Amino acid sequence: MSEVLAVPGGGRLSAEIAFRPLNVAVMTVSDTRSGDSDTSGQLLADRVARDGHKLAGRAVVKDDTAQIQAQAKSWIADPAVDVIISTGGTGLTGRDVTPEALRPLFDKTIEGFETVWHMISYETVGLSTMQSRACAGLAKGKLIFVLPGSNGACKDGWDRLIRWQLDNRLRPCNLSELIPRFLEK
Repeated sequence: MSEVLAVPGGGRLSAEIAFRPLNVAVMTVSDTRSGDSDTSGQLLADRVARDGHKLAGRAVVKDDTAQIQAQAKSWIADPAVDVIISTGGTGLTGRDVTPEALRPLFDKTIEGFETVWHMISYETVGLSTMQSRACAGLAKGKLIFVLPGSNGACKDGWDRLIRWQLDNRLRPCNLSELIPRFLEK
């Protein structure tokens, strides 16, 4: 088998498998950002497109459980969305409620994401990674990744974790290739 590119954290992209783009929606959770000032959401949207996927939706919602859940539920119900990435609201302040809003929607939690996230985040921000409650899970067959709101956290999250797990060419395995099987009984 011909391998073409080693990726961060191990694994390789196979040259013998055709890339399959996914439909990715990006939600920014913030009381202070708007569509014009949403640099983290824009960063993720740009990387989604740069890496060959399709931006299926983009929204900025307030740090409010009901608003976060409403937006997520609409994308979960949308057959044109495969993946949801949220940015913001994962800290420890009273207004940081994104994990509390999204975790109840998960059918399954991807525990390994949190572990790997903190390993990578530690390399960038050291012990400050303890302030992040980044998480991931599955909801009705959709992958959901919950990232902190800083540009650095979004870069680390996409460039070092999510990007590669959404690439169906990654070997030995990836989350993308499992999407058709998430709802099997």
